[in-house]
Amino acid sequence: MTKVSVFLIAAALIAGMAGCPPIPLPSQNLEIWTWYDLDGVRDNLDGNYTLMNDLNLTTAGYTELAGPAANEGKGWQPIGSWDAEFTGTFDGQGYEIRDLFINRPGEDDVGLFGDVEQSGVVKNTGVTNAIVIGQDRVGSLAGLNEGTVSNSYSSSSVTGISHHYHVGGLVGANGGTVTNSYSAGSVTGGEWMGGLVGTSVGTVSNSSSSSSVTSDGDLIGGLVGVSEGTVTNSYSTGNVTGNLGVGGLVGANGHGNPGTVSNSYSTGSVTGDEYVGGLVGGNTYEGSTVSNSYSTGSVAGNLSVGGLVGGNEGTVTNSYSTGSVAGNSSVGGLVGTNVGTVSDSFWDTETSGQSSSDGGTGKNTTEMQEIITFLDAGWNITTVALNQTNPAYIWNIVNNVTYPFLSWQPV
Repeated sequence: MTKVSVFLIAAALIAGMAGCPPIPLPSQNLEIWTWYDLDGVRDNLDGNYTLMNDLNLTTAGYTELAGPAANEGKGWQPIGSWDAEFTGTFDGQGYEIRDLFINRPGEDDVGLFGDVEQSGVVKNTGVTNAIVIGQDRVGSLAGLNEGTVSNSYSSSSVTGISHHYHVGGLVGANGGTVTNSYSAGSVTGGEWMGGLVGTSVGTVSNSSSSSSVTSDGDLIGGLVGVSEGTVTNSYSTGNVTGNLGVGGLVGANGHGNPGTVSNSYSTGSVTGDEYVGGLVGGNTYEGSTVSNSYSTGSVAGNLSVGGLVGGNEGTVTNSYSTGSVAGNSSVGGLVGTNVGTVSDSFWDTETSGQSSSDGGTGKNTTEMQEIITFLDAGWNITTVALNQTNPAYIWNIVNNVTYPFLSWQPV
């Protein structure tokens, strides 16, 4: 997705010449106070910007630029496009962009930012109470991110058009890095769709989603719809509904290229038709891996339904599931269908309602809460007291009290 753009920057006037102030250079910090200021970012796409306060429906410029009546009912025009990307830095300083309205069902690269290029940075920014509707590459903060999105969040409604792709609560398509970010709204319609990121060939780390994710399309995930990159130290808690390739955390881990899911978990309920998993719907690309991860949500589907992974062609290791599992064919407590490798992984035979799995080892609830079960499997795990963690180990457990949990999790 890398593109090359050339921007002509006018030379700054000498300060004080003819009594006029100098034209700001991109390296200077440009302050955003109103919607008019924010709209001006598109005229200098490689500038450095700082949001100085919340922007909402009472802020100057909302009606003309960001409200339902703006641009003949289309609302906000995204900053940056496929052939004119945002290459600068936008620092929200923890302030929020509120009440944003975008209704562009026939357009791609839809969000507050349309396209953030490799050198672009968007950080410390919240998008709340927004309504965002687009076609392909749709997210509340960015339709397409090839740069860095960090310490940002969304609590908004994002809708993609049926049978179109790359729809996420925060970012539609990610070719760069999304880190320390979260979403907490709703994501509907479309395919290749996730609560935080629709599709990712980059990195998603230290991030989460509690968004509800609902579609009748394929490759739907609570955090990421399709990942051909890395998902690590992340989690999802929202409920997920889709058709084929539906996962509590990731719909498809690997799709044309392998993906990696590690040190992550999901707790929301998952409903679909085929390749439905509590954590990953399909780990269905050779070389794709799921490790040191778990799921606890209920899983229901028709074919290839698993408490952790619906269908596996890659590698699953040091992971477990405890959620109830229901389906009609190829149903497993841990994995529904497996032609790959599953090792040192477990499911709870009591809570899942499943006595068998196409890979993994079934244990009763008592055994699933005993450290010896996991030590014998070579896990990097240690016992801790209740409400405490030991970050020197990947896994912690309160022996005979809890299931294993990741040491980075808050307690």
